[in-house]
Amino acid sequence: MQDEADVKQRLGAAILATGLAACAVPALAETVSYRFDWQGSGGYSMRGALGFDAELLAREEIRAADLSCFVIEGFHDGAPVGRWALSMLNEETSWVLTFLPRSSEFAVFGPGRLMPQAWNMDGAGTDCGPGGFGFNIGNAAQDLCLNGRLVVESQVAPARPFPARREQGISFPADACLGPMLMSALPARAVPVSFQTEKDPPHGQD
Repeated sequence: MQDEADVKQRLGAAILATGLAACAVPALAETVSYRFDWQGSGGYSMRGALGFDAELLAREEIRAADLSCFVIEGFHDGAPVGRWALSMLNEETSWVLTFLPRSSEFAVFGPGRLMPQAWNMDGAGTDCGPGGFGFNIGNAAQDLCLNGRLVVESQVAPARPFPARREQGISFPADACLGPMLMSALPARAVPVSFQTEKDPPHGQD
């Protein structure tokens, strides 16, 4: 997989840029939001949402430092197993994200994209921390990290498409957003109240 040192180097730049961007975003800036669902193997699944300034929609790629809100929730056989939100980001977090707004999907493994996604999870799959949760796409697989270990049972093909759908009006958990939107933070190990909209069915149901 991609050199871990490069991931950490990109993380440092992302943290700095994210902090500066959060301070600079006007209070009335329009945020666009997307929801996504990922189905792994072995009964593992993940859902989440992200938000960023609407002015960035014309870009070819949205990166980690561009986000104003982000949250993921993991499940095993429909039961919550962990979560991660943007306000949990620190200098030790593996944090790489590549979103393609023109096609409403996340970049997956391919030429020039050795590890396009590292959401609180490095290439080894072991740095999400005790009680932690993370997701990664590298050259070997798309997979999850749970409680500081790689969940091999969750793995699917690294190049499998990972779509998202644009949806306005998402109610993010408080700890999913940075800057003026961040009102409070939940404990890192807590599974939050769902960010479902009224029309969204419970997880795992049609």
